Amino acid sequence: MINRANSSPHWHDGRTLGGLMTDVCIALIPGLLCYTWLFGPGVLVQCILAVVFALLFEFAILKLCRRDARLFLRDGSAVVTALLFAVSIPPAAAWWVCLCGMAFAIIIGKHAFGGIGYNIFNPAMAGYVFVLLCFPVQMNTWPDLSAHGLGAYLGSIFPTAGGEPDILSGATALDELKTRLEMMDMVSEIKTASAFGYFGGAGWEWLNVMFILGGVYLLIRGVIKWHIPIAVLAGLLMFSTILYFYDAETHASPLFHLFSGGTMLCAFFIATDPVTASTTNRGRIIYGVLIGILICLMREWGAYPDGVAFAILIANIFVPLIDLLTRPRVFGEK
Repeated sequence: MINRANSSPHWHDGRTLGGLMTDVCIALIPGLLCYTWLFGPGVLVQCILAVVFALLFEFAILKLCRRDARLFLRDGSAVVTALLFAVSIPPAAAWWVCLCGMAFAIIIGKHAFGGIGYNIFNPAMAGYVFVLLCFPVQMNTWPDLSAHGLGAYLGSIFPTAGGEPDILSGATALDELKTRLEMMDMVSEIKTASAFGYFGGAGWEWLNVMFILGGVYLLIRGVIKWHIPIAVLAGLLMFSTILYFYDAETHASPLFHLFSGGTMLCAFFIATDPVTASTTNRGRIIYGVLIGILICLMREWGAYPDGVAFAILIANIFVPLIDLLTRPRVFGEK
């Protein structure tokens, strides 16, 4: 793959896009297994739906643009986009949420800008934000179906008249924290709720650990570099620590921010997207720190509990400027 920011000469490292995407899918397996264990088989159903919808939209757009569908479908980019989207939405969301999200991600987020390599926004996060704004109730509803098995999830994902579940779980830790802080409760009181674990969201602690394992695999394989993941976590840790020491009763601890919501998924899988992220080493650090700070800002004062997707899309806007300001010296330049 050619680094668009560095000057010539360039050389090919022998990797293929399909091989890189395969490594990303392998790295997602620990997180997917943990997610399924925590929230039930609906997670896998959403993954299957997202992959099918993504491939269908990809095929349709490629045919419309008269491009080689077989060549571009084999690169695996649509599958990775689908999986990242699927693990970001509630596992019992109705099928049309997944359909609309993948349509926006593939058609608008990816191909409206020219296809793979030209899109300026992360397609998975573009699709997620689209459905978050269009279907706020569906995107904030987490049915307590884990004890009822696959049938209950299928009834929620493919609802019929009177078929939707009416038993809802409690809010996630980020939801609970934001809601009760607005009610003037103190963090020490809020942390006693069942949504909280030892230092993060209950269950989400393990999920974030599994995504760390997947991220380590990507680092070992050389699919991603350390700059962005470390910078994202450092930016989030730095800003949340300042707020925590300022007032620990109105701001969550740094560990809570690191091990709740989609923090590790963002740091290792989403922010490291090679197309929409910065391409210079200094730029990657600036880009990652910006994302970490934005996540903390949105969790503390934003309208949505997590803010990862919005942080990614805002940082994507600044990537051309970051690359311009951190561009390395041209080969041979004095």
